[in-house]
Amino acid sequence: MKIHIINRSKHPLPTYATASASGMDLRANIDASITIQPLQRVLVETGLYVALPQGYEAQVRPRSGLALKHGLTVLNSPGTIDADYRGEIKVMLINLSQEDFVIEDGERIAQLVVAAHAQATWTPVTTLDPTARGQGGFGSTGIQ
Repeated sequence: MKIHIINRSKHPLPTYATASASGMDLRANIDASITIQPLQRVLVETGLYVALPQGYEAQVRPRSGLALKHGLTVLNSPGTIDADYRGEIKVMLINLSQEDFVIEDGERIAQLVVAAHAQATWTPVTTLDPTARGQGGFGSTGIQ
């Protein structure tokens, strides 16, 4: 799939790190480093603008290494970029660790996953088809 992109950053376009990767790393495009204190949230610019095809979205997800090693994650994970959005892709990060974290220009801060989606329409009914699970919620499938 080809997607139109404007790159107003100082960095190369996002790429897949491996042949089977689903996400591309997004990089911070900032003029000065940003220090994120514990429990602080920030919005980080990437300098990227996209035009996704109808029926697709881009999901902004955390990078697992930053989450595990530094407690840094995407606050509204996954962040959704709709096909009709034309503004800059920005990443909402939060520091869930006990220590300050410094973001430098060009640092890989999140992943971008392009995915197909469908729009649903509601059909109001008075009952739902029965299933083996029924109304079983959290933990009802044996996963604790």
